[in-house]
Amino acid sequence: MIISVHQPQYIPWLGYIDKIAKSDCFVFLDAVQYKEREFQNRNKVRTKDGWIWLSVPVISKGLGRQRILEVGVDNERDWARQHLKSLEVCYGKAKYFGRYFDFFKEAYAARWEKLCKLNVHIVKFILNEFALSPEIYFESELNIHSTRTDRIIDICARLKADTYLSGAGGREYLEEEKFKAAGIRLVYQDFTHPVYHQQFASGEKSFIPCMSAIDLLFNEGPKSVDILGLGK
Repeated sequence: MIISVHQPQYIPWLGYIDKIAKSDCFVFLDAVQYKEREFQNRNKVRTKDGWIWLSVPVISKGLGRQRILEVGVDNERDWARQHLKSLEVCYGKAKYFGRYFDFFKEAYAARWEKLCKLNVHIVKFILNEFALSPEIYFESELNIHSTRTDRIIDICARLKADTYLSGAGGREYLEEEKFKAAGIRLVYQDFTHPVYHQQFASGEKSFIPCMSAIDLLFNEGPKSVDILGLGK
């Protein structure tokens, strides 16, 4: 069984979805420390002038010591209405905007107290639209207390996985010899970003990669599955 893990990200990019697609089992690392200025509370969407961040404001008190599952959303700020408006401005004329926009209207109408729950809700929606249904677990429910490479190995052992699929960046910090000692095969993701019809792009040269996965969905709709190489 192939397993992959990652922090729950806000409207994640296609590489995140590709890694899950290549796994039998996916674990949300919700019990690790929250990191600011990464992708746990923000991601990119395409605009006519390039791209912008959509960032969910979080409650800063004690943030440096909080696990991801503990991080609260700052609902004193009108972020949800702003994000919804940004999606309308950026993608309102995209071919498949109407197919997915109702989900975001409902999601942003809810009052999310915890960032993790918002992120997971959106990730599960995106996975469904890409016809993906992996087994999903949460680190916080697995009773894992180790850190770094040992955390990954213990997760694999708990779920009886024989292969761990790491993002390419894992080469910089994973202790590969520990996987060998544990009898777990370590492989690294090899992801090539697809080029597709993108709102505001006039051709391949003006295409901007690494946007949120919703950029592909709004622009290509059901064809997104094949574009990402997930077609059966």
